[in-house]
Amino acid sequence: MLHPSYTEIMKKVNSDVEEGEEPVVNSRYSIVIATAKRARQLIGGDEALVKDYGQKPLSIAVEELYDGKIKIMPEDEIEEDEEEATESFE
Repeated sequence: MLHPSYTEIMKKVNSDVEEGEEPVVNSRYSIVIATAKRARQLIGGDEALVKDYGQKPLSIAVEELYDGKIKIMPEDEIEEDEEEATESFE
């Protein structure tokens, strides 16, 4: 069993959201996708943002997410960032 739990991670990720705003993470699925994506980055050679102590990539990704070292961005923000990057190259 992974620690922290999904519930703890969701609370931590959504802690910066002000009242009345939509939470960044609405489901466990979002947590799973984000940690899997980060684990693939670690496997691909990215540096861990926390001490790994020989942990597996998924455990490192969970710890990074819980510690706030990585953020989950809503889809609309990702699209805006990609559009800005494209415009800067033109």
